Amino acid sequence: MQQDRTRIPVIVGVGEVNDRPADDAEAHDSLELMVAALAAADGDSGGGWLERCERILVVPQLSFSEIDIPQGLASATGLDTDTIRQAEVPSGDTPVRLLNDAANAIGAGEVVTCAIVGAEAMRTALRAGKPLFPNSQKSATELRRRYGLFQPSEIYPLYENASRAAEGLTLEQGQAESGQIWSLMSEVAAMSEGAWLKKPRSPAEIIEATADNRPIAFPYTKLMVANASVNQGAAVIVTSLAAALAAGVPEEQLIYIGAGVAAHEAHEAMERAGWTTPTGMQISIEETLVRNGLTGSELDMVELYSCFPTVPKMARRVLGWPADRPATVHGGLTFGGGPVANYMSHAIAAMVRKLRTGGKTGFLFGNGGFCEHNHCIVLSRSALPGVSFPQDYDAQALADARRGPIPPLTDEVEGLFPVETYTVFYDRDGAPRQGVVLSRAPDGLRIIARVDGDDARSLAFLTDGAVEPVGKLGHNKRSADAMVWTAA
Repeated sequence: MQQDRTRIPVIVGVGEVNDRPADDAEAHDSLELMVAALAAADGDSGGGWLERCERILVVPQLSFSEIDIPQGLASATGLDTDTIRQAEVPSGDTPVRLLNDAANAIGAGEVVTCAIVGAEAMRTALRAGKPLFPNSQKSATELRRRYGLFQPSEIYPLYENASRAAEGLTLEQGQAESGQIWSLMSEVAAMSEGAWLKKPRSPAEIIEATADNRPIAFPYTKLMVANASVNQGAAVIVTSLAAALAAGVPEEQLIYIGAGVAAHEAHEAMERAGWTTPTGMQISIEETLVRNGLTGSELDMVELYSCFPTVPKMARRVLGWPADRPATVHGGLTFGGGPVANYMSHAIAAMVRKLRTGGKTGFLFGNGGFCEHNHCIVLSRSALPGVSFPQDYDAQALADARRGPIPPLTDEVEGLFPVETYTVFYDRDGAPRQGVVLSRAPDGLRIIARVDGDDARSLAFLTDGAVEPVGKLGHNKRSADAMVWTAA
């Protein structure tokens, strides 16, 4: 039975903006970047679509929090403020979710045309002395504050080190995989229309710590983490197939939206059943393939969220995507640019452009929070059989049913216990500042402890790669108001 073309969502236009003037005083703010990205997407679609928009879905921005974005967009576009809906919180999966929401709204007959837009002027904000994540310390639990676990760069390495050990890889092998994936990303960025950094990097340049590539948190260097110091905006225009064809948009310009799936972990970063592939990530990837009638080997291109190497490394294993094929179409968050929550808007734009010139299907995986939020979706050159909208993309029940128990976290149990995972933080001069080790007691408790910055023996044990620390015993002993870990 042929689907109603008025209920089939397609992407007709995408636009990206990179703003890097020599004089910071001439830089655009986030609102201006959004307006420019919408205009670029409208131009890509052939024009006239913005004035038809019945809904604009907005990715929240952090760099200029004093700006009323919905009101500003209403003034710039002439649309009523009621048609402009901003997501509740900025998260790396938000653009994918909003694309799914737009497809659902069109499939339900609520609207005919809508746009997704987001932008960050974080480069300008950082140069003006604004903090990158102003609420990170306020939102952290007392235990996280005590051990210095505030930012994503301090928590994602816990996944990296645990996953490497679970895969049976040495430190050298794990770093080689990160270097290969990131080097391929830099090559994609060099050719990507909307990427921020366009210099290809070798695996060795990415892995090796130098004065220009300082260590951040073990085992990550500067070239392995998201580059948030960017002024970037991106927008996507979605409409019905019937409206697109009636407006004369060439069929080769149209990209179809497939089924999407979302599943999440607990909001608190330390409430994790384990530190290998999160259940929400597994379910969102697996179910997206199932609902689109695809296997990983049938995909032509992917965009696997890349704030830190552990995320695309875990995702590619679930997807069955090889390490020697690019895990991005935009360039990744280091090279393509990491505009906080809006990276995946750029990835959507890049995927649309790639599919217009070749290939049949592309897979988008967005990740947000502290490996908390997951939303995947498929884009295709043609309508995927069996996919219709609206669709319920919430697969949380499946994730919750599969997830194991979450162990309680404490720093009050002394003893000799096996390491679950760990990391080491570095000062700007590359010197180790302190480490954090999570251990597991026989009764299942998860013990958090610090490693003192002057404990050279313990720090070397954790970082020199001579043995794998995960699973090895270490001493947890109370000192003043904190637990301190030392190598056994």
